Amino acid sequence: MGISDIARTVERRINATGVRRKAAQGWRPAVTGFHGYGSPTRLHVLGRVLMESPDPASNQVQRGWRQFFTTQVSDIPVSVRIGDLVVESRTNAQGYIDVLVHDHGLTPGWHEVSLEPADGPATSARILIVDSDVRYGIISDIDDTVLVTWLPRALIAAWNAWVKRTDQRRPVPGMAEFYAELRRNHPNMPVFYLSTGAWNTFGTLVDFLARHNFPTGPLLLTDWGPTPTGLFRDGAEHKKIQLRNLIIEYPDIHWILIGDDGQHDPLTYSELVFEHPDRVAGVAIRQLSPQEHVLAHGTAAPLAQARREELFGVRTIVGEDGHELLEEYRKDPFLG
Repeated sequence: MGISDIARTVERRINATGVRRKAAQGWRPAVTGFHGYGSPTRLHVLGRVLMESPDPASNQVQRGWRQFFTTQVSDIPVSVRIGDLVVESRTNAQGYIDVLVHDHGLTPGWHEVSLEPADGPATSARILIVDSDVRYGIISDIDDTVLVTWLPRALIAAWNAWVKRTDQRRPVPGMAEFYAELRRNHPNMPVFYLSTGAWNTFGTLVDFLARHNFPTGPLLLTDWGPTPTGLFRDGAEHKKIQLRNLIIEYPDIHWILIGDDGQHDPLTYSELVFEHPDRVAGVAIRQLSPQEHVLAHGTAAPLAQARREELFGVRTIVGEDGHELLEEYRKDPFLG
């Protein structure tokens, strides 16, 4: 038995004990509905079932570390209701559901569907149905692209995620204005936020994006627990998989890819452009300062140079923040 198998076994036993103890204290299973997405023919409903305290005060804004101390409910039935259509599902070992629904009958735009766990209250999940006529979309990183987290820096990231109150995070200057300009002539352009961050932070990220005037869009996050092949999930692989899923899901959309050069976004995006050069309209990379790079990975230079067409082969802009990216974009826009 490998170390990842041992870790997953220990995690399951600890969590099962936690479910029993919390149930004895009056806690109940409750669904968190994530932002799903789809097309006129099919959609993805995303959510997670956790044990919920009967104390309403526990749902208030609090220090970040509390987001990560949750007890997921595995293998519990969940009913997904879309109008008169009902689809039955069960949570996986980490408490998640990802339900694919065909012939849903929803029109383009945002909708709410109902998620009903066994022995727990129903809740809603928002779903974005992208019109088949849409031709452009945005895929955006979150950490250090729209939200100042300095994620690669262990001590500062720990402070931001575990100590700082979840309503005190700062946006990257000018990024909301940059996104607004990209969507000015394309108001139906979908925005997907792709991050290696944990699903536990979903609620606070949604609040953050709304508070700082970023467009609403599905969030594609990940789980930080052990996997069948390792103790932790591969963040770069998570991004590659989700990028390819969107390419497949929306075969007629040309994407604008937005990220930063603090980790692996330039390399990840360049691979997508290499594989699907006709599906990427442009790339925008926020450049971290030399000091940020030193703290991120030990050198003053980025892990991969985001030097315009040299790396990507498509129209590429770079800048230290959203204001510089907006200035570069206006010189030669990706979009008409």
